[in-house]
Amino acid sequence: MTHKTLSTLLILGALATWPLPQPAAAESAGLHMLEEMQEVITDLAERVKPSVVNILPSPGPGRSKDSPKDRPPPNSPGTGSGVIIDGSGYILTNNHVVGEANEVEVRLSDRTKLIAQVIGKDPDTDLAVLKVSTDHTLPSATFGDSGSVKVGQWALAVGNPFGLERTVTLGVVSGIGRENMNLSRYENFIQTDASINPGNSGGPLFNVHGEVIGINTAIINFAQGIGFAIPSNMAKQVFQQLRAHGKVVRGWLGVGIQPVTVELAAKFGVSENEGVLVNEVFEHDPAARGGIKSGDIITKVDGKVVDTPNALSRLIAALEPGATTSIEVVRDGRRQALAISLTERKDTPIVASLPASRAEMKLGIDVQDLTGELAEKFKLHDTKGVLIAKVDQGSIAYTEGLREGDLIKEVNRSEVGTVGEFSAAVKHVRRGETILLRVLREMRAFYVVLKPSDK
Repeated sequence: MTHKTLSTLLILGALATWPLPQPAAAESAGLHMLEEMQEVITDLAERVKPSVVNILPSPGPGRSKDSPKDRPPPNSPGTGSGVIIDGSGYILTNNHVVGEANEVEVRLSDRTKLIAQVIGKDPDTDLAVLKVSTDHTLPSATFGDSGSVKVGQWALAVGNPFGLERTVTLGVVSGIGRENMNLSRYENFIQTDASINPGNSGGPLFNVHGEVIGINTAIINFAQGIGFAIPSNMAKQVFQQLRAHGKVVRGWLGVGIQPVTVELAAKFGVSENEGVLVNEVFEHDPAARGGIKSGDIITKVDGKVVDTPNALSRLIAALEPGATTSIEVVRDGRRQALAISLTERKDTPIVASLPASRAEMKLGIDVQDLTGELAEKFKLHDTKGVLIAKVDQGSIAYTEGLREGDLIKEVNRSEVGTVGEFSAAVKHVRRGETILLRVLREMRAFYVVLKPSDK
């Protein structure tokens, strides 16, 4: 018998006498682990629930707080949830929960009923701040960092759905950076499958550390497991401004913008959805003073990537007026950084939304020189350009959103002021190539790509 064979037999003998885990022991270990996890969740729920409040319309003079006939239905407009952010009585909730009210009724976790004053509202993010007066410090929650939130992490939603006070639901973060939901102007929602129902609006979304990572704000009707929360980093900034000033002041760049489609990307030498296209620069505004031009592709703001118009609007709005920001643009295929000093936002950045390009069709437009009479008819403030007099229904121009009265200002980045200049520019387009037009409609400009047909 060799040394190797003897060693093998000794090992096998030892394994034969080694005590194997018994089914009962394995089951006990598994239950113990589940109980520990369950205890973490229950402890978390007990710790955070006192900071959540129920919000109802104020009873008003002559009405009883306790009379059933004077109470609104639990899922009626003006009812919802909120979270105490400062123990001195500052509460954060949704703007749509408050509505037009100047004061609302707040019910605390100990069933105390207080009247809260609305000290500030921000419809652009759907947030509002309330203040109650008490003779003691209230239980409060703290903001977490929504920038570190990851898909798949646990989330705890607390609120008052259908009037069921301090209901707790557990789920996961199922998506981040959700936008284009048409719920507010600046959208960057956290999506969660933690159950959110009418009455949860304004309530907090917690992480496992008991920090507020979002303010629950919306659900998709008829969908299960799809709820949205305003990220805490945005909510914190708005809360601080509303608390200090009663309003939110945002930065203003002064440009009209639109998404970069496949066709536009090819024309401007960038990748699809890389940055946003500047279709107009407003005179005397920060962008114009800082050197941004129509046709620039804005790709970054202070090093942060811009890939949608909403992302640019949100990043600029987060900066204070007077701040100098570094904006990266792609111009004629070359990247450059511009230092722009922002002013206070006075209006929404204009986004031109046009249909995506479709199949090849006839160009389908008739053009004519612009006259003073035509400029007045179509509310155009420019005196130079080529007016679209007719657009054939079903043509590529119609499909791309062009309409009678639109003013063509550029063809393939070259200015055109007469029909002759327009015709000459179009003649230079080779078979199979596309035409990039810059178009003015009343006070709004946008770019559009047309692919003429040989037919």
